[in-house]
Amino acid sequence: MKKSLLSITLSSLLATSAFVATQASATDIEGLSANVGVVSEYIFRGIQQTDSATASAGVDYENSGFYIGTWAADVSDGLEVDVYAGYANELDSGLGYNIGYTTYQYTGEFDSAYNEFNLGLSYSILSVAYNVGTRDDDVNLSIPEEDYNFFTAAVEYEGFSLTYGNWGNEIDGDYFELAYNTEVSGFDVGVTITATSTDLNTDRLGTPSNDEALVFSIGKSF
Repeated sequence: MKKSLLSITLSSLLATSAFVATQASATDIEGLSANVGVVSEYIFRGIQQTDSATASAGVDYENSGFYIGTWAADVSDGLEVDVYAGYANELDSGLGYNIGYTTYQYTGEFDSAYNEFNLGLSYSILSVAYNVGTRDDDVNLSIPEEDYNFFTAAVEYEGFSLTYGNWGNEIDGDYFELAYNTEVSGFDVGVTITATSTDLNTDRLGTPSNDEALVFSIGKSF
């Protein structure tokens, strides 16, 4: 079943890529970009969201450092829909920074909403980010309100990246992620190995899930 779903979503990705490429060349709106993709398993910040292939798509607009965008993914029981906005820039010294806000909304009964403020710094191959947010309560899903913070430190070089992530406050746990991403025939392809603390996935899913995961991805940006 998992293999069949992956084949279907890959076919949809290729068809959508051709369509969007045609539309993008026709409109050619400066600052507007789009993306589509498929992952063999959806893992976000070390937490397993799905254990099967997931398709996604997003649209972004940027102007003079200000940005706004949305991104959606299939999470089995409905959709995850993210909306974000902020400001990002780089100083003459090469120091980059980002200030933003993100809301994560869900259809179906997958999860309750998350809302967070985002801060980030980068220099050369190094980057750090700090996020502060709240997971809304949901009586129907028996989910209480939770405050959390999330920190990441990453190093990237020649397509390789190593990331350490740590959840704090009322959501607890950490993970390491090693990834390689490159371009093949105009498509972005990647492979990621994630090692997650058991308590982190237990917090999200209610029962322990795999502590290690190997994820393959393919996508297209326009």
